[in-house]
Amino acid sequence: MPERAGERLTVEVAGRRLAVSNLDKVMYPATETTKGEVLSYYARVAPVMLPLLGRRAVTRIRWPHGVEGPMFFEKNLPSGAPSWLPRVTISSHGRDPDAHPERDRVTYPLVLDLADLTYLVNLASLELHVHQWQVDDDGHPLDPDRLVIDLDPGSGAGLRECSRVALWVKPRLEAMGLTTTVPVTSGSKGMQVYAALPGKHPADDIRALAQQLAQEMTKEHPDLVVWKMTKSLRPGKVLLDWSQNTAAKTTICPYSLRGKAAPYVAAPRTWDEVEDGAAEGGELRQLLFEDVLARLDEDGDLATGLIT
Repeated sequence: MPERAGERLTVEVAGRRLAVSNLDKVMYPATETTKGEVLSYYARVAPVMLPLLGRRAVTRIRWPHGVEGPMFFEKNLPSGAPSWLPRVTISSHGRDPDAHPERDRVTYPLVLDLADLTYLVNLASLELHVHQWQVDDDGHPLDPDRLVIDLDPGSGAGLRECSRVALWVKPRLEAMGLTTTVPVTSGSKGMQVYAALPGKHPADDIRALAQQLAQEMTKEHPDLVVWKMTKSLRPGKVLLDWSQNTAAKTTICPYSLRGKAAPYVAAPRTWDEVEDGAAEGGELRQLLFEDVLARLDEDGDLATGLIT
C-alpha cells in the first residue's frame, strides 16, 4: 500500500519505491487537469509509449507550475536523479561520443520502464522529445531506425492542409521502399508522418533524403508546400520540415502530452482519418489524453509498426 508523508506519496513502480508529490497541483488550468491525472495518463499509456521511447536519449520540457507558468528544456540528467535511472553520455552536437571535448558532452536519461517514466513525469516533465536513433548497450549511437516528416502549418493553414500534404508524402515514401508509415497529429498545430527504416542508413543520408523529398514536393505543389523555414514564405502553406532527421534534432515522442492550454497528445492516427481530414467537410482535430486512452482501449496501438 502507498505510504503518505505530507504532500508526498511513496509508491512502488516496476520494483522501485518512488516518492511522488503535489498530486493535486493543477497542471492544465483550462481543464483543471492535475499532476496526479498526468501521472495516471503516463502510467496507462506506458505499455505502448515505452517501446517508442526505446533506448533514445530523452529531452524533457518541464512546467513546474503548470502550463500557464514558466517552462524550460532539460537535456541533462536531472539534479538528484537516483543511481538506478538509466543514462547515456553523448556529444551535444552530434552522434559521435568521441568527436567533441568533454565540455560538449551531455548525459541524458533513458526511459526503459515505468519507474523511469514516472520519475521524470513527477518532475513536471510534460513533454518528452527523442531522436530518431537509439543507443546500443554500450551507449554508442546507432543509425536511425525511423524517418520523420514534420508538417508544420503556417498562419491560415491547419490540419486539413497538413492532411492533404501527408497524403502526398505517403506514396512518395512507399515508392522509396518505406512501406510502414504512421501519421501522428502533433498535439500542437500540425502533424508528423513517420516511416520505419529497414536496414542501416547513416543519419546524414536520411536527412538528405528527407530534404530532397521536401524540395521535390515544394516544386510539385508550390501552392501548398514549402521546404524553407523562411517565415515570409509560410502563410497559407505547410512547411515540410525535413530537418527533424538531422542527428542532433529531436521530435515529440508519440503519446507524449503537450504543454498547451489543454492536455493534448501527440497521437498516432489511421490513414483513413487523415483522408477524412483532407476532404471538404471532413474533420481532423488534435486529441486530448482522454481521447487517446479511449482509442487505445478500442483500437490498440496504431504505432506498432515503428517499434524496432
